[in-house]
Amino acid sequence: MSMIWKDPSEGFMSLRQAMDRMFEESFLSPGRFALFTGRTFPVDVYESKDQKEYVVEASLPGVKPEEIEITSSGDTLTITYATRGEEKVEKPKYVRRERYEDEMSRTFTLPTQIDPEKVQATYEHGVLTLHVPKAETARPKQIPVKVKEAVGTR
Repeated sequence: MSMIWKDPSEGFMSLRQAMDRMFEESFLSPGRFALFTGRTFPVDVYESKDQKEYVVEASLPGVKPEEIEITSSGDTLTITYATRGEEKVEKPKYVRRERYEDEMSRTFTLPTQIDPEKVQATYEHGVLTLHVPKAETARPKQIPVKVKEAVGTR
């Protein structure tokens, strides 16, 4: 049985890595904080089973489809919408007010280049679903293995 030397400091992470990890997993990270304050919208982004496209599902309850703007370029996708408040109705005194007028925007950088011309969007029951095809060059390709015949074999 041989002994393998391991550096004892190998298991330690740098202070910067520890701080980055703490903020990424923290309840108060900017992305999570925005979700809980209602100043953004939650999304799920996943790859289709055939690995030819990404699917983005965004919860946008109460938003009209004509208020949604989607732009894409390279490997990024941006979803933007503007909420409009109710008509100017004077109310005597709010006890609590959580509905507001604002513009929301989320930008995602996807792992590969996408084909912006073929992005399809549907909106049903407050959920925006985007089918975002990968660019042809980014799709996995099956490479056939050729058998080379030996020359001069007897």
